[in-house]
Amino acid sequence: MDLVLLLLLSIIVSWGLTFLVRKIAIKRCIIDVPNSRSSHEIPTPRGGGLAIALVWFLAVVFLHRWGRIETDLFYAFLSGLILVVISFIDDILNISYSIRLIFQVICISAGLYFIGGLGTVNFGFFHLEQTVLLTILAGLALLWFINLFNFIDGIDGYAAVEAIFLSVAIFIFSGNHFVLILGAATLGYLYWNFGKKKIFMGDVGSTLLGYTLGIFAIYENNLGEIPIFVFVILSSVFWFDATLTLIRRIRNRENITKAHKKHAYQRIVQYGYSHRKTVIFLFFLNVILLGLAWIAFACYKLIIPAFVINILFLYFINRKIDRKMPFPVN
Repeated sequence: MDLVLLLLLSIIVSWGLTFLVRKIAIKRCIIDVPNSRSSHEIPTPRGGGLAIALVWFLAVVFLHRWGRIETDLFYAFLSGLILVVISFIDDILNISYSIRLIFQVICISAGLYFIGGLGTVNFGFFHLEQTVLLTILAGLALLWFINLFNFIDGIDGYAAVEAIFLSVAIFIFSGNHFVLILGAATLGYLYWNFGKKKIFMGDVGSTLLGYTLGIFAIYENNLGEIPIFVFVILSSVFWFDATLTLIRRIRNRENITKAHKKHAYQRIVQYGYSHRKTVIFLFFLNVILLGLAWIAFACYKLIIPAFVINILFLYFINRKIDRKMPFPVN
């Protein structure tokens, strides 16, 4: 019952804080002005992810004092404050990516240090146990994952729905109750991400979600609860899209640091689907992959086959999108 009340409180407080942040953002002109690379058409306040961050960190402190979060994991979560501060400044002042990258590396290094890095990876038919090597790879993957959430925060509701889905999925597989609080805080924000009175999440929310969910994944892997490949499958709808798009842009010799709208989800919108219909479609893809992840979770020997099927399935979907809205060459 305590958990249910905490979840409800997280939703309500996040809802109220997002409303307040929106009012302040409008007053202070913290506005996202659409351009040729935007998927929205009217100036919209940003920084709504600050409400998610405030609710999440308050809950983390409360749960730690309640004895529900281990000290090492608690400090790993608190390391996310580094991302929140630098991302909030970026939402206001638009600082350079190189500076943001430095702080992202510092945050990731601290988080991995507190949870002991990545100790092992289960490939189904064998375990790889090379902590130093795996931790370095985990750091690079987490850096990519943080920025992935920033990339997918391009249409209404997408980043929030993905975060809620992953929070619930981690709970299903691990039984970890407090991951649901992250989903609840995001749900409170989601109400304001649709309709005329909407607000965007901004880097302050997207980077924190990517970091926190990544830390959850590595932590549960180290406990032996969820093999990291299961989480990779669960989150594959957006990392596959972003990674394939990056590869294509490199192949086209584009400036990969320049903003664009070539992701598959953006091209679905360009084809004529509304933001809401696009998010619903992507959510159903997530549900399909949830079943595939469950197969890998139930039988570790099927981890690699499930992962391969996952990649082939998403590539098939991407090719379908290409036929409707081809990937721009330049």
